[in-house]
Amino acid sequence: MLNNIGPAGFIIIAIVVLVLFGRGKVSALMGEVGKGITSFKKGLKDGSDEIEKSPDDASEHARDITPESDKDKV
Repeated sequence: MLNNIGPAGFIIIAIVVLVLFGRGKVSALMGEVGKGITSFKKGLKDGSDEIEKSPDDASEHARDITPESDKDKV
């Protein structure tokens, strides 16, 4: 469906949205979209940092719970 819309179609859609909602509403909406994207990127970075730290922390606190009789088996 979007393959049939060219640059002129996007301009017409932008003009209609601007007329319907006004410059202030569109500007506020784009500001909120920008904040959302920034928050999403920060969340991804925090998650990847947590994953990178996790194996080191987990290995330090891990303990071997294998029964003594099974430790010889490979």
